[in-house]
Amino acid sequence: MAVQKSKKSRSTRGMRRAHNALSAPALSIDAATGETHRRHHVSPDGYYKGRQVIIKKQVTEEENTEE
Repeated sequence: MAVQKSKKSRSTRGMRRAHNALSAPALSIDAATGETHRRHHVSPDGYYKGRQVIIKKQVTEEENTEE
């Protein structure tokens, strides 16, 4: 098991941890819909790079009342 030779100072510990902060995800705006989405991900509306790649099933009122 590795054992350190001498104590690491608070400064050295802090400098090492300075790179551990989380960054915010990169966001883009879709050209077709104007929807904000994560880069290289499909938007909630099903658009990717300005074209629709996923067609969502439209829920009608009749389907909601059946359940």
